[in-house]
Parts: sequence; C-alpha cells; structure tokens
Amino acid sequence: MELFISDLDGTLLNGNAEVTEFTRDTLNRLMAKGLNFTAATARTLASAGKILLGLDLKLPIILMNGVLIYDMAEKKYVKINSLSSELCGLIIGLSKGLGLEPFMYSVSDNQLSTRYERLISPAMKSFYKERREKYYKSFTQVSGLSQYIDNVIYFTFIAEKEKLVPLYDALKENEKLNITYYYDVYDPKLWYLEVFSSMASKEQGVRYLRENYGFDFVTAFGDNTNDLPMFKAADKRVAVKNACKEVLEGCDEVTGTNDEDGVAEYLLKTFERN
Repeated sequence: MELFISDLDGTLLNGNAEVTEFTRDTLNRLMAKGLNFTAATARTLASAGKILLGLDLKLPIILMNGVLIYDMAEKKYVKINSLSSELCGLIIGLSKGLGLEPFMYSVSDNQLSTRYERLISPAMKSFYKERREKYYKSFTQVSGLSQYIDNVIYFTFIAEKEKLVPLYDALKENEKLNITYYYDVYDPKLWYLEVFSSMASKEQGVRYLRENYGFDFVTAFGDNTNDLPMFKAADKRVAVKNACKEVLEGCDEVTGTNDEDGVAEYLLKTFERN
C-alpha cells in the first residue's frame, strides 16, 4: 500500500495556480487503475476544493499545513487541531504591538470562518480579493478579533520578510505552537507566517493518513520550506525542479518543474515502469 501525496502551490499547480489538463487527466487515469493519491496544502478547503475540482480524489486531503484533514467522500473534517484562548490572546497581542494584522480562522459545526480587523497592506488586500473573487471564500470584518477566540485554528500573516521577523522571533520558542515561515511562490518579495497548534503539521497529517489507511510507504512531492515536515514523514521525497534550496537538498529525487507537469510525469513514469 503506497501513498503519493503532493503539495499544491509551486508543486502540483502551474504558475497560474491551476491543475493543468494533462495533470488532471493523468492523475484520474492512474487513480482509476489504483493509484493512491492526495494533496497536502497550506490552503483552506474553499480554495483547495475549487482548485482540485475535476480530480477524482477519494482519500482525505491535508489542509492548512496539517491543522485540518478533510474527508472528500464524507464531506467533513475528520481531524481538527485548535488553539487555546490563551494562545490566541498572545498572538493577537503581539501582532498588535508590532503593527501587524492577521487573518484568523475558526471551525465550528464543520464550517470554516475567516475573520480580520483591517487590510493594512496591498498584500493583504490582494489575498482577500483573490480568495473572494476566484474561490468565493467568505471573510468577516470585525472590530476586535479577541471577541472571537473560540474554536480558532490558525493565523495567517502576509508581509515583507523583515516585517514578520520580530513576530517569528517572539513565537518560535513556544512549544505549544507550530510556525511555517516561507516565501510566496507567486511573489517572492512577500512572505507568509502561519501560526497554529504544535499538534498539527504536514508531517502529522501524513502520519494520520498512514496509520488510519494502512499505507506502508509514502512518496511526497514538494517545493517550499513548509513541505519539509511532510518530507520527514515520507519514505521517499521528490522535489520539483523549481523547489527552493532547502527542499532540493532534502529530497531523494528531482522531477520536472510545476510548469512542466513534473508530478504527473513522475507518476506516469513510475506506473509505466511497474
């Protein structure tokens, strides 16, 4: 029982954040023949679900860097890792002191909510606009995030790297938190800092799928530093050629770039060989 699992942006998706027709048709044909394939992403269901529409995925997908695992067949979250109200208060307080504004995510009754106070930068406005217009994602503006800290799972900050460094330094030693800190593959001048429970990661998400579905071998595909935890849980690590230095150094094999359908080509050659 082998599982193949791929990151989305910069890996499975092309430069337009889309699954190409070749990749879609190849994956569907291989899955019909028995390929066990799914995705692991920093995205939410709202955007990942639309991007993956047309792929006949039967296995759960790992969302928000492992914070959520969503069963595609049952249409429900089967794993949710929440943050305590104390941790939420800490994150909100530190961000205010540093002049940063987050998007804050919560899950209640199988529904994901995204709240924010102010869109203070072009990067935040672009993130908000794209997800509302392209993926029909719902955002709610509130006067104070501190009033909504029940069932919170995730904070996303988007800014130039130097603006995020103080917050990263303030949170990185907290054992109750996990942090992913990586550049935007569509605009390398911008960085993401995402904060969530230490119980969640792409690594833990892969382990959940391995243990609950009986997989004894996992091959993972990635391109960015937030894929390194997934690589830790995999038996074979494959980087796309456009991957960052850390991922290329940590992989076992390199396939074509995301704009060359590298993941689909690798899987096609693997199954043809077998």
